[in-house]
Amino acid sequence: MRLQVFLSRNGVSSRRDALELIKKGNVSLNGKVVFEPSTEVDEKCLGVSVNGEKIKPRKFLYILMNKPKGFTTTKEDRFADKLVFDLLPKNLHHLAPVGRLDKDTEGLLLLTNDGDVAYKLTHPKFNVDKIYYVVLRERIDQEKRLKVERGVYIDGVKTLPAKIKIIKSLKDRTELSITVHEGKKRQIRRMFANVKTKVLYLKRLTQGPLKLGSLKVGCARELNAQEINSIRMIGEDV
Repeated sequence: MRLQVFLSRNGVSSRRDALELIKKGNVSLNGKVVFEPSTEVDEKCLGVSVNGEKIKPRKFLYILMNKPKGFTTTKEDRFADKLVFDLLPKNLHHLAPVGRLDKDTEGLLLLTNDGDVAYKLTHPKFNVDKIYYVVLRERIDQEKRLKVERGVYIDGVKTLPAKIKIIKSLKDRTELSITVHEGKKRQIRRMFANVKTKVLYLKRLTQGPLKLGSLKVGCARELNAQEINSIRMIGEDV
């Protein structure tokens, strides 16, 4: 891990400010001042100091949940009957959900205390794919499909281009997958509402490199090392 990233991930400063701290000689590694931001350090390194003060590496946790319908994605909501944190042990209640997943939507929800990763997965500049499985109340025609794919206006702002793949098309129902790169409130439902089509069922299958897989509804697991590395590497060339 680059020293600049190490400082940012451990709450010392933003990446930009970390760059300045290093260039000004305020950062040392094992007692020696370091001026190169790209200096490699272990993520658990105990030898980094800023202005003479040792930096204690944070312990990051990454929990992937298959969120059930009916649970609100927030820590506190006095109007909500059920919260996603009701499904987790109390020692994980300090984690934060990454991105929006409304009460009526199921599927992949990442919870973490890693703000850097959360930022990468949700900021539009990183162009992270999110794939949803959608069931519509009717057969969607080509005109409506193209309109949704090309972008519709939500709150006066046009959505980014999306990609739709039809899975099953029946007289009174359509099953499809849709890939989007944004996370506006109730975005998928509102995109189809824009073409006067109601969403009956919605489930998030992927978020960036993360996949829901066979994880059962209401269950959660820790990410493995490969998954953690894949989300940390997002945007490293941006």
